[in-house]
Amino acid sequence: MKFAKTALLACTMFTAFPACAEDGADAETPRSDIIVTGAREVSMAGTKTDTPLIETPQPVTIVSSDVYLAQGAVSIADTLRYVAGVQANNYGPDSRVDGSFIRGIDPLQFRDGMRDLFSYYASIRSDPYNFSQIEVVRGPASVLFGSGSLGGLINMVSKRPQYEFGGEVSVRYGSFDRKEALADITGPITGNLAARVVARVRDANSQTDHVPDDRIMLAPSLSWRPGANTELTLIGLYQEDDGGSTAQFLPLYGTLYGNPNGELPHDRFIGKPGWDRYDGRLLQGTAMLDQRFGEGKLSLKARYIDSDLTYLTHYPDNYSNPTDPFLDPAKRVMGLYVDGSIARMEIFSTDNNFQYRFNTGAQIEHVLLAGIDYSWNKVRKTGGFALETIDVYAPDYAALSDYGGGLPEPTYSAEDTSQNQTGFYVQDQIRLWDRVSVVLGARHDHVRTQASGGAVESANATTFRAGVIGELVPGVSPFFSYTESFQPIPGDGTGRIFRPTRGNQFEGGVKFHPDDATLLTITGYYIKENNRLIDDPAKPQQRIQAGKSTSKGFEIEASRRLPGDYELIANYSYNEAYLDEFGKQLDNVPKVNASVWGTKNFDLGEARSLRIGAGVRHSAANWSFGAAFPSGVRTPAYTLVDALVELNWQRWQIALNATNLFDKRYYSACLARGDCFNGADRNIYATLSYRF
Repeated sequence: MKFAKTALLACTMFTAFPACAEDGADAETPRSDIIVTGAREVSMAGTKTDTPLIETPQPVTIVSSDVYLAQGAVSIADTLRYVAGVQANNYGPDSRVDGSFIRGIDPLQFRDGMRDLFSYYASIRSDPYNFSQIEVVRGPASVLFGSGSLGGLINMVSKRPQYEFGGEVSVRYGSFDRKEALADITGPITGNLAARVVARVRDANSQTDHVPDDRIMLAPSLSWRPGANTELTLIGLYQEDDGGSTAQFLPLYGTLYGNPNGELPHDRFIGKPGWDRYDGRLLQGTAMLDQRFGEGKLSLKARYIDSDLTYLTHYPDNYSNPTDPFLDPAKRVMGLYVDGSIARMEIFSTDNNFQYRFNTGAQIEHVLLAGIDYSWNKVRKTGGFALETIDVYAPDYAALSDYGGGLPEPTYSAEDTSQNQTGFYVQDQIRLWDRVSVVLGARHDHVRTQASGGAVESANATTFRAGVIGELVPGVSPFFSYTESFQPIPGDGTGRIFRPTRGNQFEGGVKFHPDDATLLTITGYYIKENNRLIDDPAKPQQRIQAGKSTSKGFEIEASRRLPGDYELIANYSYNEAYLDEFGKQLDNVPKVNASVWGTKNFDLGEARSLRIGAGVRHSAANWSFGAAFPSGVRTPAYTLVDALVELNWQRWQIALNATNLFDKRYYSACLARGDCFNGADRNIYATLSYRF
């Protein structure tokens, strides 16, 4: 992709709309401050109803786009770097997927309450600029969302049209020759019809040689309000990515461990330039209807996703002999896997519910929610595989084959899996004396999975949820909850169908909220999980299901708006996660994570303001155990610093963001199977914006 071409396309598109702004922003006043959070802030993710955080008996974190963009987030995984209980980018800055752990467990990703990712390497990553906020639910949420992870879920909330003109147009330049143009434009078309368009065009490289990071994203939307009680919103999305894999699966000996030839460069690319790629096209269409009937509300949602992906890659053979993967005495030459797949993914999902508010006494209020959801997905992959060799210290890229620009021959069906799931759920939120909230919920799911070769498996599950939170004294609300989880898993392309993972969690804690500008949550949890997926010790590139696993720990999360225009977010998490059979910490799950982020605003007069911000993130050492390393492989701890400087003048803003400011070189994960993953390099970029 050529930047001149995409920039011209962007400029043409931008001129078709009169204005742009954030949801609810004053069109006459540039954005100059961040409201971190508040005790009365509401979220749909925890209960599927508009419930304040202090009335939800479960920790829910809301990260607004103002916050995560100020923190320098360029991916969805980046938005989670300052959230308690989350290990973001757990395998480094992966340009293929948004990796993270919540409480030591892979979370599922949802968009507007409906799951939008199935299988691996069948779609491209979502764009954080396309969302108004990211909601993180820690702990199981299967009772409301169906298939769900025990650790929690990530829900991305799409930007919607506003009925006042406003917006922004921005240009950006930064590290790795990043060049971008962005726009977010909204406003009314008629008195009851509003539109919005969110767009990004990017021409960039990445921290790995020969791996581009190019994107075109266009998300138009319409909202129609024919009456005070009715709103229909339609959201479209076209996204095209031209990239590759920043993860190069470098050998342990040459990264974490010594090699007579020295440490491999951090930007080392092991593949065929021009052939290796991760290119995708994504189309989405979403419809959401809200209809109010007095004390009742009907919510109907549906989405269709069509995704095409070409993934061609090389990676070294670290796995045949992890302790000595080299083929020559000089410790330079390695076997090289050549792996390619062409994937097509289709998803249809719908979630429909009705909620009704009523009282059963003077001090007893109910919000009853009942609904049905359905999802269908089909993933087809055609693969190709070959073997070559490479000198990882002096790659001869010309000697590698490009396979005619396509898959290695012979090709084969790598995956052909379809799955449908139907769920029925009911929930009652009971508010007693305007001080105590009780949440009771139940759900029944039926799942049918058909894998490659025609194997079919059906599963049924009934899950329950119960929680209570009460403001015993002003500003102090203890809570306790019990939740269950059920997560179907598609097959792996070999005709196998995995059993659904199941589990439960007990959790208790307290939320301190002395005022609306302060929220401190302290929580402890105990999770039991069955049928967890792990790497096969005999074949590390394949997955098997383990028996039982445990995840337990505690989290502290605080946000506070201080006098003098200071804002602060602080987190601390302790997590023990292990397979019960072995009792050792799970691969790549640090026991401790901690972070703090703060900003300060300065009024410079004459419509000028300055904001500065800084953050520190710490991740403790993590371990990996395997047959080749029974005593374990230890990935060292690391601490990173981020920074922000932002100057506002009338409608103009110039911002300078830096992540990993001091360019610390570190490894995110090194595994006993034999490979190591680089951490994120320093990334600095400047953004010039004009706001309406």
